[in-house]
Amino acid sequence: PRTVSETRTFKPRTYPVRRARVMGLASCFRPRDMSDDTPTKKRKTGSTLEANRGIFTSDENAMIDKLLGCGQDHLFSSWPAPGTDDDDKRRFLAQAAVCDAGYPGGIAQYVANAKKLLQDSKEGVNPFDGWTPAVPDGIVVEYASKEHVELESEGMREVGSAAFVLVAGGLGERLGYSGIKVELPCERSTDSCYLQLYIQSILALQQRSAGEMPAHRSAKDVGIPLAIMTSDDTHAKTLDLLERNDYFDAKKEQVTLIKQEKVPCLTNNDAHLALKDTDPYTLQTKPHGHGDVHALLHTSGLLDRWSAAGKKWVVFFQDTNSLVFRVVPGALGVSKQKGFVFNSLCVPRKAKEAIGAITELTHTDGRKMTVNVEYNQLDPLLRATINKDGDVNNDKGVSPFPGNINQLIVSLEEYKTQLAKTGGQIEEFVNPKYKDASKTAFKSPTRLECMMQDYPKSLDASACVGFTVFDNWVGYSPVKNSPADGVGKFKGGNPTHTATSGEMEFYGCAAKVMELAGAEMAAPVDFAANDIVVPLGPKVVLHPSFACTFEELKGKAGKGVKVTSASSALIVEGAGVKIESLELDGALVIKACPGAFVTVKGLKVSNKGWRFEKCGADAPEIDRLRGFVIEKDETEELVFDQPGAYTVP
Repeated sequence: PRTVSETRTFKPRTYPVRRARVMGLASCFRPRDMSDDTPTKKRKTGSTLEANRGIFTSDENAMIDKLLGCGQDHLFSSWPAPGTDDDDKRRFLAQAAVCDAGYPGGIAQYVANAKKLLQDSKEGVNPFDGWTPAVPDGIVVEYASKEHVELESEGMREVGSAAFVLVAGGLGERLGYSGIKVELPCERSTDSCYLQLYIQSILALQQRSAGEMPAHRSAKDVGIPLAIMTSDDTHAKTLDLLERNDYFDAKKEQVTLIKQEKVPCLTNNDAHLALKDTDPYTLQTKPHGHGDVHALLHTSGLLDRWSAAGKKWVVFFQDTNSLVFRVVPGALGVSKQKGFVFNSLCVPRKAKEAIGAITELTHTDGRKMTVNVEYNQLDPLLRATINKDGDVNNDKGVSPFPGNINQLIVSLEEYKTQLAKTGGQIEEFVNPKYKDASKTAFKSPTRLECMMQDYPKSLDASACVGFTVFDNWVGYSPVKNSPADGVGKFKGGNPTHTATSGEMEFYGCAAKVMELAGAEMAAPVDFAANDIVVPLGPKVVLHPSFACTFEELKGKAGKGVKVTSASSALIVEGAGVKIESLELDGALVIKACPGAFVTVKGLKVSNKGWRFEKCGADAPEIDRLRGFVIEKDETEELVFDQPGAYTVP
């Protein structure tokens, strides 16, 4: 065995194949103004405002009328006479116009909805009054089982007819990260960021589905499109990340950015819009929630374009779940097999665990819906209706109500038809923090919010809505908490959902999948970083190009693979790689370009490998988030950079 770091680059025995790539421009859409264009009757608000009318355009005056028409006179009460702060006044009206255009029905509809929801909140209206819960229809899938393999096969026949939607409107502040979350590396062995992982996963699915003609002609001719919902906070940085990295090998026209606008904050139960304390010409605004993705898809015209291209499914996923594409093919197979128009990807959930639950609700008037119910609402609802003990575990040790992870699959045609009826508007909620029990004053301004998983609330009872459950280890590893918050979760015996745990779960998932395929993997050991303890086993990174399904992976890296130490690292990239027999104690990287077919047979690698070392507070931000750095002492790297047939050693 070689015991020094080296890279071997192999020369091909066949003529190189060149690939052509079509380039284009990414699109950015904002929602269409859905408000009523009928002018609102002017209301008298004082001579100063009326004196200012002459300096504004007709559109600016119309915006003033809209605000006055929905009771927002206070916004203009301190305006000085014309000639003072005129540019600031125009700036205020321009911001108000953006808010008006970004909300279905406009700012007047926003205020009307807010008044109703704030009144309900003050009166303590129970949103589930009259509803009785039950366990909904769905499938629990055991990964690598015969059923799972069949579902993956079904899903792979459908994936060329899918479009993907990434919800990425948030910054990494909650994580303690200064950048956008999709730029955060999901692991440090290759430093692949989340957006890179997602796009390369889509391209791998596309490459496999494009060969199936004519059923998947859409994948061959159009590709599998990706829409990314951004916000003011993330839009420019997301576009920059894509352009700096040449769209991670996707065609530019495959990727569309749809930008979400914020909504105004509210100061009281009368739904008065809030101004910034430091600037009387700027509305306070906050994100409306990821439920806006439905309106954006509707108003952008993307759904019509996808439908015309032969797409049949839309798959929604979140910004920092590195494992989601391991379960997408199987879940898509469930949607096809069960005829689901809406399929929630779920994980097993302990009773009273702090995660929303998918629940079937039946109203006394006969209405039915299958929706997400937040954990703090589910237990009292069960106690008040069907079970005096509330949310309890079943004989398998989990709640019968599965945990919602906000990875969703919808049937495109039904989805498009429904959004045409609703304009994409999703049922909203408000959560004001009151100063006291009278509920007459807020501690700070609030706003209306909506969640994308609440889309089924708009469907009628005949809609086929269900769920697909996979175990956490293979489908759910979100990174959403800072190191400090992670410590609190760890001490409470809960998943930490930090960058530290996310990286280890990424490696652990790949290692376990290989074990299920027949490989021998060294057992993990405990590793402490950032005051939490995580299992650290072999660092296995299987690039999306290597295998998209369990059955494919099993045919490429199963029996015959033996990783003898938990400190080992195995990185595999390339669809043409097949590992028949390998004994590894150290670090091995195999990279094969498209068209390179590599058979690893009888290879033994032993070297010093890589060490995970704790880092201090003076380390770079990305390392501090994890609490460690990787010291790469020795690595055997086998590179096949041109097409050909190769055997190693």
